[in-house]
Amino acid sequence: MSKIAIFVAKFLAAKMENQKPDLILVNEASTEDLARYDTIIFGISTIGRDTWDQKFGNVDWSKFMPTISSFDFTGKKVAIFGLGDHITYAYHFVNSMGILARLIVKNGGQLLGKVSPEGYTFQDSDALEGGLFLGLPIDEDFEPELTEDRLNCWVEQLKNEF
Repeated sequence: MSKIAIFVAKFLAAKMENQKPDLILVNEASTEDLARYDTIIFGISTIGRDTWDQKFGNVDWSKFMPTISSFDFTGKKVAIFGLGDHITYAYHFVNSMGILARLIVKNGGQLLGKVSPEGYTFQDSDALEGGLFLGLPIDEDFEPELTEDRLNCWVEQLKNEF
């Protein structure tokens, strides 16, 4: 089994402790970090804000996005979760997750962990493709009671896709 890297998400890393993932903060990540892993899990917010819920850590994606944009993901399996707010950002719910997913696929990566939009309420999202979210949306602002179940289901799904 290959080593797994999770870029952000202490909460998710705890749920995957049997796979012994490395937790790498986006603020400290480099091209070398991306190159070391065959399987990567990224976390990103709805519209790319640089502040995140404390459960997921503080992140500034603006500094890491140029690295992602130029990295060759060929041969890498990548899953994404997106923090979103389906009330305030109903018309662009987890859009950055979609932007990141398409960039990874464009750069040769294999995207894992697509999720049905069933059970989510929102108006529009760039993270939808072919009737599925391109990763796992999480709304800690208005649906924190659903986060743990959603993460548990997603982790089980990812185990089958890895």
